[in-house]
Amino acid sequence: MNHPTASQPRADALPHGAAPVEGDAREMLLEIDRLSMRYPVRSRGFLQPRQYVHAVNDVSFSLRQGDTLGIVGESGCGKTTLARCILRLHEPTEGRITLRGRDITHIQGRELREARRDMQFVFQDPYASLDPRLRAIELVREPLDALGRMTRAEADARALALLEKVGLSRAQARQFPHQFSGGQRQRIGLARALALNPRLVVADEPVSALDVSVRAQILNLMADLRREFGLSYVIISHDLAIIEHVCDQVAIVYLGRIVEYGPVEQIFRHPQHPYTRALLESIPRPDPTRRRRELDILGDLPNPVSPPPGCAFNPRCPYAQDVCRSTVPALAERRDAGLPGSHRVACHLAAELPEAVGVV
Repeated sequence: MNHPTASQPRADALPHGAAPVEGDAREMLLEIDRLSMRYPVRSRGFLQPRQYVHAVNDVSFSLRQGDTLGIVGESGCGKTTLARCILRLHEPTEGRITLRGRDITHIQGRELREARRDMQFVFQDPYASLDPRLRAIELVREPLDALGRMTRAEADARALALLEKVGLSRAQARQFPHQFSGGQRQRIGLARALALNPRLVVADEPVSALDVSVRAQILNLMADLRREFGLSYVIISHDLAIIEHVCDQVAIVYLGRIVEYGPVEQIFRHPQHPYTRALLESIPRPDPTRRRRELDILGDLPNPVSPPPGCAFNPRCPYAQDVCRSTVPALAERRDAGLPGSHRVACHLAAELPEAVGVV
């Protein structure tokens, strides 16, 4: 498999902020079909039935080359588990993962190693994700040593070029992680993720551990790298302001299920699910004249071992009716609302709810 060099942008790179259109000829990079992940928990008694934590439930979405998908939800809703399943760090219980037209759901050994050249991870904690015993150049060179096909000299040159690409100097290449700031460590993490020229980068809360003043620098760097290398991102975050700034598509996740999915601008202007509306109304806006419609969401996430019947959000939803407590809503298109077909929502009452106030 041939990969472009650090200075060679891909021909299918997409300018930042561009949204997919009908008849889009770009490659379908990632397809997730009805993915589920359940973890067994210890039974309380010998005769008790086996119980499972329902971490990811029947999730489906697709991502074209050059696009960025944001995955949003409360802590504990399954965002990180979904990310780890996509990268095959966990093997899903059900469903299918297709990368560049190839089913990678259950591949092992050499096939999995080859697939991982095309997908890399940026971890949330820039302090814990770097080995304190290795220098910066060794950290970036690690994927090349494990999966690359380069000599040591070529790998060193590649690592130095990537460190410079993310804004670090050659002199800093010989330093250890404790000698860098949090933002600089995350730059090392980005350089390491790019070492094998992947097509897909999954970033789990990439700026949540950083100071506010540094977050914009890292997000702008990710956008620049996306344009230069034609990368696709899946960004896991609970910060909707970040999703609004850097993503093309967004999936709102609640208790392991996608409850709303579509273009960022549509989701932010015309939120259809009560949970999405509550999340958007929680965003601070520096406009004292703007009236806000408060939507009360009471209680915490239900127990993922025994999720409620019907719509998982019904115990906290102020609009819930009997049908919500008995039937799981399908993630369906909202063409009746004049929205594009790519805007989908899982709510029985979406067409009957009062008009939402967008935030874009």
